[in-house]
Amino acid sequence: MSNDSASVPVPMPASAPGTAAPLPAHPHAGPPPAFSSYQKFVVGMLAFLQFTIILDFMIISPLGAILLRDLHLPTKKFGLVVSVYAFSAAISGLLAAGFADRFDRKKLLLFFYMGFTGGTLFCGLAPTYQFLLAARIVTGVFGGVIGSISMAIITDLFPLNMRGRVMGVVQTSFAASQVLGLPLGLYLANRWGWHAPFLMIVGLTVVAGGLIFARLQPIDAHLKLQREGNPFVHLFRTVSQRRYLQTFATTTLLATGGFMLMPFGSTFTINNLGISFAQLPTIYLVTGLCTLVSGPFVGRLSDKLGKYLLFCAGTALTTIMVLIYTHLGHTALAWVIVINVLLFVGVTSRMISASALISGVPDPAHRGSFMSVNASLQQAAGGVGAAVAGLIVVQAPSGSLAHYDLLGYVVVAAMLVVVIMLRSIDRMVAPQRA
Repeated sequence: MSNDSASVPVPMPASAPGTAAPLPAHPHAGPPPAFSSYQKFVVGMLAFLQFTIILDFMIISPLGAILLRDLHLPTKKFGLVVSVYAFSAAISGLLAAGFADRFDRKKLLLFFYMGFTGGTLFCGLAPTYQFLLAARIVTGVFGGVIGSISMAIITDLFPLNMRGRVMGVVQTSFAASQVLGLPLGLYLANRWGWHAPFLMIVGLTVVAGGLIFARLQPIDAHLKLQREGNPFVHLFRTVSQRRYLQTFATTTLLATGGFMLMPFGSTFTINNLGISFAQLPTIYLVTGLCTLVSGPFVGRLSDKLGKYLLFCAGTALTTIMVLIYTHLGHTALAWVIVINVLLFVGVTSRMISASALISGVPDPAHRGSFMSVNASLQQAAGGVGAAVAGLIVVQAPSGSLAHYDLLGYVVVAAMLVVVIMLRSIDRMVAPQRA
C-alpha cells in the first residue's frame, strides 16, 4: 500500500450523534482547523484516561524509597517491580494486536480499562512483595493495551495536521500526574502507607470509565475496511510491512532510553542530591506546572513548524539536561527544580512530536493492530530499559546510587541514534503534508 493511504482517517458514522464530520486527509496550507465540541470532549477524555494510566506507572518511582525500605528490597528487585509491568503489557499488546481492528474501539477500551482498574485495586491491597509483583503483572496486561487503543482513536478522528495539538493536550497527562497525582499520592503514602496512592487511582478510574461509557460514541467505521478473516493473518500482514518494521525499530530504541532514568529518579534525588522526601512533592509540583503549560504550546509548534524539527530541538535540550542531572552531587532545591523543569520540557517535546509523527505511518485498516504492536514493543523496550538500569545502578550502604552518570551516557547515546532513525519516518509521512 502507498503511504498516502495512511492519511485517510476512518470517518465516523453519519448517524452517530455528536460525532465530528469527516476531516480532509491532505490538509492544504492555511490556518489549522478548529476542534468541534465533540472532538474537544474526546481529547479531554483521553487526556484524563491517560492521566490515570500514567499516574499508576509513575507512582512507583516516588514510592521507590518507601518500598526499598518497607519491603527490604535490593535495587534489582525494585527494578523488577517496574519492568514486570512493562513486560506483561508488551505480551498482552502483542496478543491483542490481531484482534484490535475487529471490534468497536469504545467497547475494547472499556474492557481493558476495567481490567486495569482491577489490577490497580490489587496493588492497593498487596500485603507482600510477591503479591505486589503479581498485581503489577495484572495491571500491565490490561493497561498496556489502553494506550494503543487511544492512539488508534486519535488517528481515526484527527488528521495529521491536528495531531500535534491533540498529542500536546493528551501528553499533558504526564504533567498533570506530577502537578496533581504525585504530590497527592506522596501525601497519602506519608499518611497511610504506600498502598493508599493505588486506592486513590482506583477512584479516578471509576470516574474516567463512567465518562467513556456515557459519552464516547461508537468508533467502528474501520470494521468495514477489514479484509482478513483470520486475526493472525491480519497481524502477520501488519508486522511484515517494511515501513511498519522500520517504525517499530525506532519506537523500541526511543522507549529503551526513555525508561532508564525513571525508576531510580526519586532515590537519586533523595540520596545523591540531598533532597528530603518531604521536598519531593515540591519538585513534582513545579515541574508538572511548567510542563502542563508547555505541552499544548509544543503541540501547536509541532503542527506549525514541523514534528521532526521539534523532536530534534527537544532531543538537544534533553541531552544537555541528562548529562547535567546525572552528574550532580548535593544540590540546592531551587537548582534541582530548574534542571527538572528543563529536562521534562525536553522529554515532553520529544514525546509529543514523535507520537504525532509515528501516528501517520499506519493505513486505516491496520491502525489498531499497528498501534498495539507499537505499544507492545514500547512496553517491552521500557521493561528492558528499567531492568538494565537496575543492573547498571548500584546502591551503596549509605543509600546513594553509584554509576548513575554511566546510565546518563547510555540514555544520551540512545537518543542520538533515534534522531537519525526518525528522519526516515518523517520522509515516509511527507505525502500527508502535501
